[in-house]
Amino acid sequence: MKVSVVVCTYTLDMYEHFREAADSVIDQTHDAVELLVVVDGTPEVYDRVVDDYGDREDTMIACNDENVGLLASRNRGAELASGDVVAFIDDDAIADEAWAEQLVRAYEEEDAIAAGGKMTPEWVAGKPSFLPEEFYWLVGVTHRGFADGPGEVRNTFGSNISFRADVFAELGGFDVGIGGRKGDKNLQGGETELCARMREEYGQGVWYDPEAEVAHKVFEYRTKFRWLVDRAFWQGYSKRAMESFVDDEGGEEGAFLSYLIMSATPRRVSRLVTAPSVSGLQRLVTLYILTALVGFGYLYGVISYSA
Repeated sequence: MKVSVVVCTYTLDMYEHFREAADSVIDQTHDAVELLVVVDGTPEVYDRVVDDYGDREDTMIACNDENVGLLASRNRGAELASGDVVAFIDDDAIADEAWAEQLVRAYEEEDAIAAGGKMTPEWVAGKPSFLPEEFYWLVGVTHRGFADGPGEVRNTFGSNISFRADVFAELGGFDVGIGGRKGDKNLQGGETELCARMREEYGQGVWYDPEAEVAHKVFEYRTKFRWLVDRAFWQGYSKRAMESFVDDEGGEEGAFLSYLIMSATPRRVSRLVTAPSVSGLQRLVTLYILTALVGFGYLYGVISYSA
């Protein structure tokens, strides 16, 4: 089974990180892997990619005429793919060498139509002591409470997700109308919308395998409290926005909220009582703050989409 992996990039500032991402795809243990690089409208970046990877038979490189955003770039990469599976990884991530092998196993053994895995953190500037593991999803890392183990979920992160190529094509790929990284008000959730649409059409979600790991670089700015506050608010907004594209009310977000209230909070309170610590108190307070901000963002989305 051939796996086509799409990596999108667009700025020279990220080039060395892109190279680590691309090299991690090339170095996979699975034999049949194709790398597709889509440069989003930056000729200088395209020229460097061609210089470094243009002579490889297992690599295809394309450049958009202009900056069209992440989702449209991913769709273009998928159109160029020749594999049975099309997978996506970002230019700030590094795939474990057995990543593609684990994804293929999901298709061959679990009869999956989409598969993804665990995002692990690579703290570029150190791990923030105040950030609770339940909110690692804000920095693009699989959070505590996501899943107990292998099994079907609605979606995994866009930097560790794959689809059967024919299914992706039949669904029309990512809906560029929701914006991606070019979207208004930091709108997120291209993979969420696509996977919700896939479940409506095929009755299946994404097979999650925690052993299919991709490390996500968490840069310093993403560890700042102010950035996390802003991110939490707009993630709440994005959740409401997704409901305007597909019928996805409640869903996994409702289950996660229940987990925060019924499991995570009591566990953290109990831990503070038995082993008091400043960092433990900070994480508990931050958990409440971020939960509230996600809720405020959702309510803002309700008002915005009702106007």
